[in-house]
Amino acid sequence: MRLKFLSASVVFLLVACDQGGGQPAASSIPQVGVTTVKSQPVTLMKQLPGRTNAVKTAEVRPQVSGVIQKLLFTEGGEVKAGQPLYQIDPATYKAAYDKALATWQNDAMVAKRYQPLAAAHAISQQTYDDAVAAERSAKADLETARVNLDYTLVKAPIAGHISRSLVTAGALVTNGQTDYLATIQQLDPIYVDVSESVADLLSLRRAMAQGKLEKVDDNTATVKLQLEDGSTYPLEGKLAFSEVNVSETTGTVVLRAIFPNPHNELLPGMYVHAVFPQGVQQQGILLPQEAIMHDAKGQPYVYVVKPDSSVEQRNITTGEMVKGNWLVNSGLKSGEQVIVNGLQSVRSGIKVNAQAANSQDTPAAGGVSLSMTDPSAQ
Repeated sequence: MRLKFLSASVVFLLVACDQGGGQPAASSIPQVGVTTVKSQPVTLMKQLPGRTNAVKTAEVRPQVSGVIQKLLFTEGGEVKAGQPLYQIDPATYKAAYDKALATWQNDAMVAKRYQPLAAAHAISQQTYDDAVAAERSAKADLETARVNLDYTLVKAPIAGHISRSLVTAGALVTNGQTDYLATIQQLDPIYVDVSESVADLLSLRRAMAQGKLEKVDDNTATVKLQLEDGSTYPLEGKLAFSEVNVSETTGTVVLRAIFPNPHNELLPGMYVHAVFPQGVQQQGILLPQEAIMHDAKGQPYVYVVKPDSSVEQRNITTGEMVKGNWLVNSGLKSGEQVIVNGLQSVRSGIKVNAQAANSQDTPAAGGVSLSMTDPSAQ
């Protein structure tokens, strides 16, 4: 009886092996999620630190000497161009003006009286000419006295935000003094000045000359701003200019952007990061971060599913990364399938059952802006 049982077992095993044909069961083939590589325009961005600067700054100084009688503005508020700010005691200047007015009126009457006499040759022409010259000189003195009298009312040279006053009523100020009374800054719009190294600038120009990058369209070359607390400034700016001179001490050039600042959120001297467009890579390839792995030497690689469903380990080179997507510089081409999900059960050479990965795991098509500040990019 035991011999019959062993014989039946051997027959069952032989039949089972014959039915399997030496092939793995379908359930043993790993199922993976893949994304299809697509080339798309990628706008490369450069993040540079900088400072904000007022578009216009004016230092309010007296143009005549005297004692400040009163302040005519609210410190820290907004002022308009030509708005009175300080009243300097006008008494002496009013007296000088009245004296100059009287002198001019007298000389004007003398010149008017001499005119018919000169025409009738009752007086010499020289006497008449001297009277006319005296009238004109008195008129110039009158204009000088009027200007000085006007200067006793110190007015705002520009519109903007005025600082606290550095003098009070009763202070003596003088024409030509080095200390200013207050400062006015125009904050809307506002400048952001940043510095870029010459090495990076030359590298960018070389890439454009070789056709690897294209110049950003002026209509889309907007500049974004990141504040010191990490928040993003809601309004976009425009690149105003780039200096042509290189600093001998730092080896950098200055880039200036101009930003709207309607609510005075940006103040002069703030430390910010400006994100500038550098160029457009028309055939850029983006991959999700989870699709890329690194070997023991730090070399990035991916798993590619070949047309026969086998897996190939492919070394790649990567550039910049933003929002979970890497820019692939070499190693992949459009149309290839890269494994994104199920990598834990994948090795080179095995067969896999490839299915499209979830849409949220793949980068969207179209232009994408990337930051060029990640030092770990390979």
